Amino acid sequence: MSAEEPRLSAGDAELTVSAETGRVTGFRVGGVDVLRTGPRFGSFPMAPWCGRMRDGVLEWGGRAYELPRNAAPHAIHGTVRDHPWRITHSSGTELVLAQDLAAPWPFPGRVTQSFALAADTATFRMSVEAATEPFPAQVGWHPWFRRVLGPDGAPVELTFTPAWQEERGADHLPDGKRIAPLPGPWDDCFGMPDGVDVTLTWPGALELSITSPLTWVVVYDEPAETVCVEPQSGPPDGLNTAPRPVRPHAPLAAEMRWRWRTLG
Repeated sequence: MSAEEPRLSAGDAELTVSAETGRVTGFRVGGVDVLRTGPRFGSFPMAPWCGRMRDGVLEWGGRAYELPRNAAPHAIHGTVRDHPWRITHSSGTELVLAQDLAAPWPFPGRVTQSFALAADTATFRMSVEAATEPFPAQVGWHPWFRRVLGPDGAPVELTFTPAWQEERGADHLPDGKRIAPLPGPWDDCFGMPDGVDVTLTWPGALELSITSPLTWVVVYDEPAETVCVEPQSGPPDGLNTAPRPVRPHAPLAAEMRWRWRTLG
């Protein structure tokens, strides 16, 4: 097990995490890569915000804070994937990482991630704590699942029943209207008020369910080779449109679970 890239294993499942980025760099079941691998891919944490922040501007406490427009003209997916993490606990089946929030994020705080692997389940947890003053925050996960699991595999099938879809404007951000879910392809945010519950099925190979008490999920299936299912604690630009503050001793905490079974 590398100190910089710990590997968890249980049954025929393996989960590899980079301490440099906090990203899951590999997830294998029965020796098959379920995630697309590579520097941009795997599954990365989103904090202290998820998705796009309009024009890279956070409005909070009567001030405007400028953040890097890394998806011009917007800021996207938070800051924690761009900074190294500390390993605070590691075993063969569990891992805990922590990171202090730093510039360009304007407020001091801490983000913690944990990973726990069992033979048919992976559990992911994340929290954001404020160090001194309150600030708005979101957390979420951005996995890049492979559309097919082998050269002769059938494309993945996605099953979920959202209560609504956030209507998307030309700038890729919700325009404030909720509409009936439309057919894909998607780069869209959906509401699931009873909790996120999405199933990915690779016919004849694998079924994987993604569940979370969180009530928002972004589905991004426009790329030819990947499908992303992203549970998150609020919609894109939610720090401005529906801010949820964290305070010292009152963190934001979230959980996501993957459960799978082989088919055929």
